[in-house]
Amino acid sequence: SPLKEINSYVITAPDRNLVIDTGMNRPECMAALESGLAEIGIDLDSTDFLATHLHADHHGLIPSLLRHGRRAFMGAIDAGHMRHGMGWTTDSPMGRYMTRSGFPQDDLIASFQNHPGFKFKPDRVVHYEPLHEGDLVEIGDYRLRVIDTPGHTEGHISLYDPDQRLFIAGDHVLGDITPNIQAWSDEADPLADYLDSLEKVEALDVELCLPGHRRLIHQFKKRTRELAEHHHERAAEIIELLNESGPRNAYDTAARMTWDIVARSWEEFPIMQRWFATGEAIAHLRFLEEQGRVTREDDGDLIMYATGRAT
Repeated sequence: SPLKEINSYVITAPDRNLVIDTGMNRPECMAALESGLAEIGIDLDSTDFLATHLHADHHGLIPSLLRHGRRAFMGAIDAGHMRHGMGWTTDSPMGRYMTRSGFPQDDLIASFQNHPGFKFKPDRVVHYEPLHEGDLVEIGDYRLRVIDTPGHTEGHISLYDPDQRLFIAGDHVLGDITPNIQAWSDEADPLADYLDSLEKVEALDVELCLPGHRRLIHQFKKRTRELAEHHHERAAEIIELLNESGPRNAYDTAARMTWDIVARSWEEFPIMQRWFATGEAIAHLRFLEEQGRVTREDDGDLIMYATGRAT
């Protein structure tokens, strides 16, 4: 997996424990997490769980580990989506939007079949207790304030303890990779939400940031600024591509963007990397459209974007 690692954090206290994010519902993740919990003496009968967002790599093991009478938490918006299901079909609103964005039908079917959110989803549905902006999650020496940080998902949350100067980021702030910001509808502008969320948390006094993947982050403000600049650079790249080529759909736009993937051509990208790349291209195109920097033409079958300045 390009993610390399999925980070799970455990806070212990005399009366209960809290596990934040778990990994996907697959044997390798379960073995690693169970081994780690056993090593530090965690009793699951006194352990609650919290998922920073609805992606399967962050909550996939919660149903298997959650004991009777214990509690599981998620941000209110994502918790609501979990109750209503994610619609994993090519004829779902997401599937139809992907088709209108230029994603080839055969690849679309393969994408749904191979998506980790489908393959490694939990075995059963859990009723997540909703967390809202400003709620406090208190355990041991920690008073974690819930901060809504939409972008990576609509209902993504982060946790902040001002006394400990600790920020638990989920996938909102990552170190040596950038959070994937995708759009699969015209109803939202997730990149604008993400940039607003970055600006919102940049002002916090953070000594240590615990991200959902890879290395810990010690220069929090610097990293939030780098992430914002990255997305502005990506938007500028798309403007340049459309200026040169004229109208393109999102799939063709993604094919011409630069990606940190070892492949000789777009056709050789792993199918799921084409999925994520296309979703990120749509997010940037939607952002640019809302800013009035690109226009769209939508005949009901295919969505095309242009700048009106093709050379």
